[in-house]
Amino acid sequence: MTVSDPIADMLTRIRNAIMVRHDSVLIPASKSKMSIAKILKTEGFISDYEVLNEKPGRVLKIRLKYDEQNQPIISGLERISKPGLRIYSRHNEVPRVYGGLGIAILSTSKGVMTGHQAWRQSIGGEILCYVW
Repeated sequence: MTVSDPIADMLTRIRNAIMVRHDSVLIPASKSKMSIAKILKTEGFISDYEVLNEKPGRVLKIRLKYDEQNQPIISGLERISKPGLRIYSRHNEVPRVYGGLGIAILSTSKGVMTGHQAWRQSIGGEILCYVW
């Protein structure tokens, strides 16, 4: 099945898995999804991820993270730039998500990175999503 917006599909799968308290979620793998998963792991939103070589294609397995009261660490995911309407930001206009409690994930000329990293390197890019 062809998906017109694979990043939105990834965020929706993570959101749905969190709502039913799954330990992990399987997502069809791509380079951009792996870089987003790497950022989520580095920022502490997920516990781990790995790439599985299944028969139809590579699959990204993301292990979700919960606190002591079994509440998810990720409380929200929002897709910003969509295929029909791309949203770009200059380095000095990178948004802060929930006053710095969340992160903005940007696709820049130097790869996929958080909004804070892009601001620090003085580069802008396409705002992919917000995570808080």
